[in-house]
Amino acid sequence: MNLCSVILVLLLSFYNNSTLYTAEGKATYYADRFQGQRTTSGERYDKKLLTAAHVTLPFNTLVQVTNLKNGKSVIVRINDRKARSRTNIIDLSRAAAEEIDLIRAGVAPVKLQEVRKDDLEQQETPLAVSKAESSSK
Repeated sequence: MNLCSVILVLLLSFYNNSTLYTAEGKATYYADRFQGQRTTSGERYDKKLLTAAHVTLPFNTLVQVTNLKNGKSVIVRINDRKARSRTNIIDLSRAAAEEIDLIRAGVAPVKLQEVRKDDLEQQETPLAVSKAESSSK
């Protein structure tokens, strides 16, 4: 093993895959007739949950979907597969589509950004503010 190989192995061993998935394309949503049917992951589709279907992302991946027309966004969990499409990159549940105002149009340009579960938990934790501090102002 030469020096270059050793350096390459060391770099790869310390490499933390911090690159998160991002993409832009069009989103659609599931029709109500799919309510209760099994998804590819084995769970039943529930139009009231914030879930989605994607071609390649692993199940239980969290993705922030932002409607590029109005800036509204929602975080969904991937629990199904969709057919490969040249135009649509994600199929949303009805609840997720309602969150970003996708229902009337049926299709909208969106941006997808993978969300780490750790980052989401940190954001959901409210900042601690003491009562003494807020009442003294």
